[in-house]
Formats: sequence, C-alpha cells, structure tokens
Amino acid sequence: MRFPVRYDQILERVRQIDPIKYGQTRNFSDGAITHLSPYISRGVISTKQVLESVLSAGHVPHSIEKFIQELAWRDYWQQCWVSKGHLIDDDLKQPQPRAERVGIPLNISNHQTGIETIDNGIVDFYEDGYLHNHLRMYIASLACNIGRCHWKMPAQWMYYHLLDADWASNALSWQWVSGANSNKLYFANQENINKYFYSNQRNSFLDIGYDEIDKIGIPETLLSLESPVLKTTLPDTDIPIINPELPTLIYNFYNLDSEWRRETKANRILLLEPSIFEKYPVSSKSLDFCMALAKQNIPDIQVWVSEFSNLKSMVPGKIYFKEHPLNNYDGYKDERDWLCSVKGDYPSFFAFWKKVKKNLC
Repeated sequence: MRFPVRYDQILERVRQIDPIKYGQTRNFSDGAITHLSPYISRGVISTKQVLESVLSAGHVPHSIEKFIQELAWRDYWQQCWVSKGHLIDDDLKQPQPRAERVGIPLNISNHQTGIETIDNGIVDFYEDGYLHNHLRMYIASLACNIGRCHWKMPAQWMYYHLLDADWASNALSWQWVSGANSNKLYFANQENINKYFYSNQRNSFLDIGYDEIDKIGIPETLLSLESPVLKTTLPDTDIPIINPELPTLIYNFYNLDSEWRRETKANRILLLEPSIFEKYPVSSKSLDFCMALAKQNIPDIQVWVSEFSNLKSMVPGKIYFKEHPLNNYDGYKDERDWLCSVKGDYPSFFAFWKKVKKNLC
C-alpha cells in the first residue's frame, strides 16, 4: 500500500524526509517528495510537527528554506480559508479569464488527452488517489487555460479522488493556475512536461513555444465536456454509545489527530456530516482511507453518520473539537497546530512567506 495508515509508519515516513534533496528535486517525477500530504490533509500530522522533526534531525532553517516554503504554502491556503470562508468556493480575486465553458473536458477525466504524461498520471491517480504537484498544475492548466473551462467543476473532480483532499489547497491552487486568484495564467508546454517527467513526446498540441501557447484555440481533443456525478456513499452506522459522565471529542474528515487530548478519558466520535459531503463530495477510496486512519490510530473511536445537531442533543457533557472552517459545532474549540505564529489574511503568498521566513529562518 502506497499510503500506510498506522501512526508509527507515518512517523517513520516523516523521519525519512531529506529536505535538502526535496528542495533540489521536488519538481521532477522521481524527486524526493515526502508523500505526507494525505496525512496532513486529514489532520493526522501537522506542518509544525513535520518541521520540528526535520529540525530535530540537525537541519537548520536557512539551509532548507525551499522545504519550509512548501509547508508554508499549505498553511497559507488554510489561512485563506479561515479568513475568507466560503468565498473560496468562487472566483476569489477576479473573474477567471478564459472561463468560456462549464464542465471538465471528457478526455481529461477519461485520460485520453493525447499528452502521454498527463494521461498516464490520471490512470495512476484513479488507482492510488495521488498526483504529483506538477501534474496537478498541468491538468489545471489544460482544463482551464487551454480548454477554457471554469476551474470549479474540474477542481471538484480532482478533490473527489484525492486521498489528500483539502478543499483550500485544491480550490485555491486551481484558481492560482487559472487566474481567478492570481495575476497571470499558468501554462506548461510539452518541453516542460518532457523535462520534468523524462518523456520524449513530440508533435502534440502542447509542443509549441510559450509565445504561442496562450494564443491557441481549444484543441479538438478537449472540446467535449462532461459534468461528472460526484457523490459520497456514506456508510450505515449505529448511534454511538455515549457515557454521560465523560466529555465528548469530535473527529471529522479534517481532524484525525490521534495525539489530540490522548490522555483524556472521553467519548470519541468520528462525525461524518452528510451536509458536508453533499457540498464537498469525496470518493469511496478517500473516505475509506479516512476511516482506516481513524480506526487504526484512535482508541475506541465510534463512527457516526449524522449532523452535529443530532449529536449535541444526546451529549449532556462537554464537547471538544479542533478548529476548522467547515465546523459548525458548539462547544470547546482547540486550536490546531500551525507552522509558526504567523496568522491572518495576506494579499499574496509571498507577503505571508515574508513574515513566516522572518519568524522561522
């Protein structure tokens, strides 16, 4: 299995990080990437925890700046979500340029674009729920800037299948590529793809220079669109057994931290709210991964498919949860761990990074 679910195996993966090699090779298909994003997205580990582990291995911040910067990107997207809320569900900074159509090119979802690296990557994506970051950008550019589709539906398709499904990182990255959350469009031509994925394809519709790529019409292979049916199949679950003398800790799709209040004797509930998955659907593979992480690492966890209001009505004691923009809970909120103390709404990543760098590096 590419993504183990036992906490000790996850920590071993953290210990194996080579942050210097990561900074040198991360853009290449065989680069020293960490494959930790599914665990960070599910709240099993935090960006702070990852950085502390790397620093404890003897690395100093100024020598691993690129690695820290990539962790900062994740925190930045999350801070945007905290600040903007549901505004990130639509064009954030400006109407998306070139958004002439709604849907996803059929030959993207069917992995038949004719760009071999992208097609092969999507086949693997359906199999294991993971995409190299460069591939994510290639696909987004193809759908939005070449295929001239609005970003949201193809972004929902990608989120649906990702084991590291994180709506902020996903939606805002798509908007960054497509110009709805940035000042320019991202393009990748065949030469770029060949370089980073060691392919030798020639004569594709992307085998042109950057002075031409933003002028081409929609290639025939991207003309047909679909509106994919994205629905989460939630499991049948029993009503949880609540000990009224104990506090209740709520876990969810974004918080599976087995170390959170670990010494507290409590009712531990993995709450899967249908309303959340109706708005932000994920695949069965993604949901199964979430539940496997919970059951493997959180003792006595009970899974319940229901809304918070139903849980609240049956819990007489204190309710605890971790902060997240999708939460609509009443109770005692614990803050999650961030990379550093820098928080708030920043106009750009690099304004945010400037503060983080001063704080850490």
